[in-house]
Amino acid sequence: MGLLTFSLNLTLDGCVDHQEGIADDETHAFFTELMDGHGAMLWGRVTYEMMESYWPAVARGEVQAPPAMREWARKLQAKPKYVVSATRQDFSWAHSHHLAGDLRAGVGQLKDATPSGVLLGSGRLAAELDRLGLIDEYRFLVHPRIAGHGPTLYQSGLPGTRRLELVSARPLRNGVLAVHYRRAH
Repeated sequence: MGLLTFSLNLTLDGCVDHQEGIADDETHAFFTELMDGHGAMLWGRVTYEMMESYWPAVARGEVQAPPAMREWARKLQAKPKYVVSATRQDFSWAHSHHLAGDLRAGVGQLKDATPSGVLLGSGRLAAELDRLGLIDEYRFLVHPRIAGHGPTLYQSGLPGTRRLELVSARPLRNGVLAVHYRRAH
């Protein structure tokens, strides 16, 4: 069974607004390497639609982008993408699949079918999956910014504190800190 790894950009005050992070070659290279190490992506509908509205055009060369962003877009285009949604069932972006039904069972089956692991990139979906005890690892890029607004990580709350074990912490040249935690058992 593969691991479910939650990965996201966040500011020092926990803001996960995608416009608040540093989007440069170094951060895109980090996420490209992380995606390369996982067999599938998992998103909620809102994140999927945000990604779908931009990255396919970058992959096709219709949008000017630096090489690291274009590499990310091309690899993302080819990666299996699973989407949890109660309101949308048709996902036309290449290699996209609807994950419907019981969330615990569906994500468990996806983890079982993906030995190299699943990379989760949606904050609201992560809160639900964390409530179900399904997240195994956390890989965050902590940006040297204080946004002063939301949305924030786990703003909907959790039923209890999650204890984590530090696997690694590595500063990037741009001031971002790449942290890797594993759920403590």
